[in-house]
Amino acid sequence: MAAADQIKSLIKSFGKGDEARFFATAMQIAASEARKGHSTFAKELKSLIDQAKSERTSALFEKEKVVSITRSKRELDELIEVIHPRIKLVDMVLPKQIESLLNRVVAEHRSFEQLSKHGLSPRRKLLLEGPPGCGKTMTTHALAGELGLSVFVVRLDGLISKFMGESIAKLRIIFDAMQSYKAVYLFDEFDSIGAKRNQGSDVGEIRRVLNSFLINIEKDTSSSLIIAATNLPDTLDSALFRRFDDIIEYPMPSQEDIIQVLKKHLRSFKMAGSMSLDELAEHLIGNSFAEIVRACEEAIKEMIISNNKTVSEKHVQNFLISRKRTEQ
Repeated sequence: MAAADQIKSLIKSFGKGDEARFFATAMQIAASEARKGHSTFAKELKSLIDQAKSERTSALFEKEKVVSITRSKRELDELIEVIHPRIKLVDMVLPKQIESLLNRVVAEHRSFEQLSKHGLSPRRKLLLEGPPGCGKTMTTHALAGELGLSVFVVRLDGLISKFMGESIAKLRIIFDAMQSYKAVYLFDEFDSIGAKRNQGSDVGEIRRVLNSFLINIEKDTSSSLIIAATNLPDTLDSALFRRFDDIIEYPMPSQEDIIQVLKKHLRSFKMAGSMSLDELAEHLIGNSFAEIVRACEEAIKEMIISNNKTVSEKHVQNFLISRKRTEQ
């Protein structure tokens, strides 16, 4: 049997968590038993030691992997806001051309596997441009709703760092996540990192982030949908445009679009006043979709608070007029 000193050493090394010494002592005991002619027992010890080493290595690897994943997940949480939208494209009022293109994007993603079999991939990289309140962010939510995905809104304020290289490392985390977490990734106010690189007021770190974005979006082969949205397309670096599958320009709503918005949001209520929807819509031209929706909601709230039975067209107009005065 093993010498007393070897047994003591085995117990001490186990207590201290000294694996190298523990396994070395165990091997000494096995060798000692073999020299004494206890070959069967020695082989059993050797087999147990090898198995223990293998299991221990595997356990340590899994622990390292879990720690790595947890760390990456924590860093990702600091860079994104997760939204679970419920709206769909049918909930939006869109120009026919844009509606057709977005339906095509949805159809291609629903046929992802069939396209892959032929070496093809769906449209995944979209650049949305146009005035504020004209449907860019809502489009992102609607596409996610159609595909049953979450929206990962990239926090650009958390992405840009004053430390050289740190912003690029954070951007890499986001693009790595696109492989691990299928979602719709929204880079809103994209001009904050996508501005032309030859501008005199350019900040070095932002220029490096743009270069990194160009490289990463070019290399990306995930199944996630990447959407960049901007109100200032003229400020974007020209190299960006060819990186996107589609560039969709959102116009201000036409009179017909406004009529559809009014019908959608006021259909459950009676209107007070002599104006038709066509006439009211004509008065509202020049306002964004978001402004008109907000005006409808304010008019409905006024009706409820005042215990009226009808929505006043004047309240719709007055809200927008007051908003314009405030902005001026």
